Amino acid sequence: MAIGLDKRRSLQESETRSIQFGARSIPYTLKRASRRTLGMTIDQRGLTVSIPHRVSIAETERFMRERGAWIIEKLDEWTARPVPQKFEVADGTQFPMLGQTCRVHLTTGIPPRIDWLDGVNGREVHLRMRPNEAPKAMLMRALQGYALRYFGGRIEEYGWMLQQFAPHVKLPPLYLTNARTRWGSCSERSGIRLNWRLIHLPNAQVDYVVAHELAHLLEMNHSRRFWDVVELMYPDHRDAQAALREAHTIIPAW
Repeated sequence: MAIGLDKRRSLQESETRSIQFGARSIPYTLKRASRRTLGMTIDQRGLTVSIPHRVSIAETERFMRERGAWIIEKLDEWTARPVPQKFEVADGTQFPMLGQTCRVHLTTGIPPRIDWLDGVNGREVHLRMRPNEAPKAMLMRALQGYALRYFGGRIEEYGWMLQQFAPHVKLPPLYLTNARTRWGSCSERSGIRLNWRLIHLPNAQVDYVVAHELAHLLEMNHSRRFWDVVELMYPDHRDAQAALREAHTIIPAW
């Protein structure tokens, strides 16, 4: 029952609107949520503006107009991007994984089996599938299983670093997400949630996301103190953060 009520509420609090910047009308999705600040995201679906329940439309559009040049620039960047080719899996398919190229080898047989091999020529994943099983679905399961183990190890390492100056911190459980526009989240109550697609990116970017999310166990914001905590764990966070902005050019279009 509670889930149904939450779904109805979210539907009622999301609406499509538009705002005028000179001669240009910009459609956007407005979402009201239990949050403290106004925020905007721009992706392949367009502009989404998230606001606290108490904020008026007038305040929201004033916030947007102050950032009008940035909105138009980012929307135009998304429009100019080529439409990614849908990722298909066959024997010999290659894809990026933790800074290396990984090749898929497919066979059929029972029981199904996943084997990972690392060699001088890169990484390989051998998938033994049931007859008529979809290779793409099996590869996704293989990657998510690998991601859960790999991310867990990185959380242990960066969690240990965090506990050197914040020994009271307890590491929450890890979960994978399938989000399209968010790399992760973290709180003591909800756990640390990481996007499984991070497995396609170089190790440094994964480590940055892990350090970033764990820092929220001390600072649930993006204040100066928050970034000080990130820097203690991951001094090169600025370079990794900049590289993440180009992640769409690396991650396959699942």
